[in-house]
Amino acid sequence: MNLSSVRKIAWQEYLPLVLVMALAFYVAFIPHKSYPFPVHIDEWVHLAYIESMLHAKSITYADPFFGEKIMTLSSNLETGFHLFWATFHQISGISWLTIFRYFPGVILMITVLSVYVLGRRQGFGWEAAFFAALIPTTVGILGPALLVPVAMGLLFVPLALFLAFNFKTIWSYLAIFVFVSFLLTMHAPSGICLVIVLIPYILINLKGNFKHSLGLILAVAVPFLIPFPWIFNLVLHTFKGLATPKPLATYVDFPRLIANYGYLTFILCLLGAMVLALRGGRKAFGLVLGLFLIVMVMASFYSLHYGVPILYERGLMFMILMVGIVAGVGLMWVKNIRLPERVGTWLKAPAVSRHIGKVLCLALVVLTLVFCLPERENEPLYHMIEAQDYETFVWIEENVGDSYTKAIVNPWKATAFAAVTGKNVYTRIHGYSGPTDEEAYIFLENGCEDTDFLRENGISIVYSEWECDNPDLLEVRDNVYLLQE
Repeated sequence: MNLSSVRKIAWQEYLPLVLVMALAFYVAFIPHKSYPFPVHIDEWVHLAYIESMLHAKSITYADPFFGEKIMTLSSNLETGFHLFWATFHQISGISWLTIFRYFPGVILMITVLSVYVLGRRQGFGWEAAFFAALIPTTVGILGPALLVPVAMGLLFVPLALFLAFNFKTIWSYLAIFVFVSFLLTMHAPSGICLVIVLIPYILINLKGNFKHSLGLILAVAVPFLIPFPWIFNLVLHTFKGLATPKPLATYVDFPRLIANYGYLTFILCLLGAMVLALRGGRKAFGLVLGLFLIVMVMASFYSLHYGVPILYERGLMFMILMVGIVAGVGLMWVKNIRLPERVGTWLKAPAVSRHIGKVLCLALVVLTLVFCLPERENEPLYHMIEAQDYETFVWIEENVGDSYTKAIVNPWKATAFAAVTGKNVYTRIHGYSGPTDEEAYIFLENGCEDTDFLRENGISIVYSEWECDNPDLLEVRDNVYLLQE
């Protein structure tokens, strides 16, 4: 291969990949452009758990919010996520604000690279990576713009498919085993979604390639049975409840998600599915049937309400990822459209018509960006705290002693308060406001006058946006009060 050929390959393959990876980082960074703190309440929850784990120097530690429940490996099904980032933070020395702001983009870039690796051998590498870079993030289903387990779990799907499609060695099975095992400790729904996507390919190989199918079965099944028996018990309990319809979360809107990802993407996905079906072969059918199965799981819960709510709410991300991969096949087909170079025997076709596929492909990419990027830019996400709150929380963590253990705070800000200060809180809002949240608002709005309320609930710190008028409270900083003995 001469230098000219190498340059041509680099131009056609690696330059689009670099541009797509840059796009992925930008899409994930959009919510963080003008906001340096974790965005979603789940991010603050994970930070609180990680800090508690680091403080205890153990995977067994007290609940960081109320201090009553003891978190263990069997009760915290996201321990793997917390342990990974605790270790990374300790080794790298990178601050939490930097990690939560920039690493969602890094993770999405790795996911996009993984999708490229999966698709490249079959000719749709950067095309599939392009759609993976545009996976949406919403308050309800989360997404790659947030540092949450489901966003991290996405990158293992294309890697597992790549190994299953292309290797039949003990090392490939071991790698898939490690992927599933890690996902089950990090985020069980992600591990289950990975298995769902792999099931069709495993079944296809039962006839004619039984050893490969058996190796894959062991790789994905053993993690449920041996290292993590509580996961098996959870899955068993879940299956027992499948006969009972579950309520559909109002914040998880299936049709809106489709519109957010773009109707053009779904049209290309349908085209890609037909291309794969016509191409044939185990890999092609494994990919298209994997997409079909996870879509059926999601659609059945949405329409019939039978299934596992958390698997639906988080599994939508994996469905979207598979839609994007197969849409890349459709975009590849368009790119490869060729018209005759000559009309008749003597008239040469115009240059544009000879490259009509590439022109159409570029047009589809531009149209996709025109419709999708404004959606990403305008996606409504909330901010839990502002800079003044964070500075105050850091001051409390550094200056208020361990004898002051429990605080009453605006319940909406209490999750972030606990994550930063390491102090317990009286109450906090996670999904919806409850009776104790209303009590906290009333107490704070009335000037914190009820000392008996503080003592009865073991509260020794007050952080209030309203002025506190209570002689038993000492103001040690603006809006920060300590209960006197």
